[in-house]
Amino acid sequence: MASTTVHTTPGHPGPPARLRRREVWAWASWDWGSAAFNAVMTTFVFTVYLTSAPFGGKDHASAVLGTGLAVAGIVVAVLAPVTGQRSDAGGRRKLWLGLNTLAVCVATGLCFFVYPSENFLLVGVALIALANVFFEFANVNYFAMLKQVSTPATIGKVSGFGWAMGYVGGIAALALVLVGFINPDIGWFGVTSENGQNVRAVAVFSAVWFLLFSLPIFFTVPEVPRTKAAKIGFIASYGLLFRRIKAIYKTSPHTIFFLLASAVFRDGLAAVFTFGGVIASGTFGWELPQVIMFAIFGNIVAAAGSFAGGFLDDRIGPKPVIVGSLTGLLLAGSAIAVLGPDDVSMFGLDWTGDTTFWIFGLALCLFVGPAQSASRAFLARLAPDGEEGELFGLYATTGRAVSFLAPSLFALFITIFGAQRYGIIGILLVLLLGLLALLPVRAPGRTPKAVVPEV
Repeated sequence: MASTTVHTTPGHPGPPARLRRREVWAWASWDWGSAAFNAVMTTFVFTVYLTSAPFGGKDHASAVLGTGLAVAGIVVAVLAPVTGQRSDAGGRRKLWLGLNTLAVCVATGLCFFVYPSENFLLVGVALIALANVFFEFANVNYFAMLKQVSTPATIGKVSGFGWAMGYVGGIAALALVLVGFINPDIGWFGVTSENGQNVRAVAVFSAVWFLLFSLPIFFTVPEVPRTKAAKIGFIASYGLLFRRIKAIYKTSPHTIFFLLASAVFRDGLAAVFTFGGVIASGTFGWELPQVIMFAIFGNIVAAAGSFAGGFLDDRIGPKPVIVGSLTGLLLAGSAIAVLGPDDVSMFGLDWTGDTTFWIFGLALCLFVGPAQSASRAFLARLAPDGEEGELFGLYATTGRAVSFLAPSLFALFITIFGAQRYGIIGILLVLLLGLLALLPVRAPGRTPKAVVPEV
């Protein structure tokens, strides 16, 4: 396919003139690989293992895990914008993506040494928190590449495709984990459930999976050019960052408004994943194999939602996709909170708590993907050419700045009502606040791109 590019800003390549499918596939392969960290390690398998009885009980272990992730969030909030800015300017976007990806894989693989004992809780939390920091740094550079592999007419579709590839990769990874490691009756690869060996081996599998599928992007997608901004010192980068934030607010205030609104609803979206497996286990009493089976079907539904959301994004714009998705999440989450794990009779139908979680849990999965994908595409449309990394660094920072909201409200409502199921209400409040904050924000086509100063 054609490889001609148009240059809209001196020194910075604009979007490609035509969609280059080979680059899109290579870029999306990273999303596929990252599913081993997102779905397996942080959502459905390893964090469920880390908050189980051998680590001191779900309440204590969950509190320690939450604290560790909060510290990781602070680190990301402080460093993400500047690291994104410097990778933009230094012409090293792929280099930093590679180094951060490698760091995630190393920290993930080391989780093999987290034995099922309270003595290893801090080690496990520290490794997961450290992997999260490097994963967020990698995401800044990966998200910034969206405009390098898409055209203005396909940015939503490509973003949705990448997110869908992540979910499909999650399906494949979770299926292999379930059959090869979690089911102790099969015992593939010579692992057993003794001393948590099967779950610990999952960490090694996840590290290798992520590393292998991240490779295509480094051989296929071109690097961004170097600019003079790379010559300034690290501390001076913060001065440049603040001047640019001021310039963004002055020339495109709705870019800042979107960063703030999306920070809130993205915290709610993250909580759906973070606490999804925990709720399935703690509230609905599901065992780990059942949680993984739900995760596989959930990823199928989420992938379909991401594909559909991407096509809608390019036709009606990202804002309606986000608004519709958040509304769907509120409805589905409310049903889970109200119905809970009890058997109910409604509209002449009798169903169990398991049925409730299957129906409305899958509905949550359907809407999460489009909201995430459209949010990424929304900001990419607003980013000035060559400044994508810095803007997505701010995207990470604003998200981390409010990352205490959903976990705090989740814990608060559990404390108030005395049951884990009511923590869902806290997550729903965060999603609602994000939706309300987004409504007055102008869509990309109705607001100018920011003009940022040079060094």
